[in-house]
Amino acid sequence: MRVAFQGERGANSEEAVFRVFGEQAEPVPCPDLVQTFDAVVSHRADGAVVPVENSQAGSINETYDLLLGHDLYIVGEYDLRVRHYLMAPPGLALEQITRAYSHPQALAQCDAFLRTHGIEPVVYGDTAGSAKMVAERRPAGAAAIAPRRAADIYRLHVLAEGIETNPNNYTRFLVLDPRPAPRAQRSKTSIVFVVENRPGTLYQAIGAIATRGINVAKIESRPGRQRPWEYVFYLDVDGHVDDDAMRAALADLRRHTSMLRVLGSYPKAEPPAVA
Repeated sequence: MRVAFQGERGANSEEAVFRVFGEQAEPVPCPDLVQTFDAVVSHRADGAVVPVENSQAGSINETYDLLLGHDLYIVGEYDLRVRHYLMAPPGLALEQITRAYSHPQALAQCDAFLRTHGIEPVVYGDTAGSAKMVAERRPAGAAAIAPRRAADIYRLHVLAEGIETNPNNYTRFLVLDPRPAPRAQRSKTSIVFVVENRPGTLYQAIGAIATRGINVAKIESRPGRQRPWEYVFYLDVDGHVDDDAMRAALADLRRHTSMLRVLGSYPKAEPPAVA
């Protein structure tokens, strides 16, 4: 199984690939999310695992925009517990580290540790890319903040582990495939729609779901691309698209929307553990 992900080898997205598909998966690294989606469309990969939301930083808007622009199905989800590790070339001790390179979100999530140890945060492209750069260039007194797998790949020594300030740090990943997922016992369905900009339209759209006892797990709005100040709404709801209640809700929803698309029905992930 060739699975595309965004980032360098050792990224959290690659870790999510192995968690979902097992160590036998063949990861296909891509420089950005656009090329991650395109890798599946062009058959360079059989599927993809992409981040959609972080419990600390919020939604990843680019993923939502790309979901609308590609004919791919969401076939699964996975909540990855994000742990940050401080790593450096062998021979350096923690006391010798003066700078730490990483993605800005990772640096922000480790701010307490960095302040305590007097380490200057330095923004770099991404976590695994920071590890790769530190391993190759070896800047004086420099370390990287990245996932544990990156230390193994780039032969770095872990100086400190679990350095994130908040242990309840999760990233939700979506699994993408050109084909829909088989029906699961516990399902979630993701839909996207557009309503006309007049009083009551969003209320009527949500009501089509709520009056049938379907739980709305999440709602997200994004600017539309066709008209200024038109918004696209993304909903995650509990249930499968073939459930009787869901069929009725979608039929009603079509009466109140100018565009409606089901992005996929897929197995619902277990809620993450809280530290």
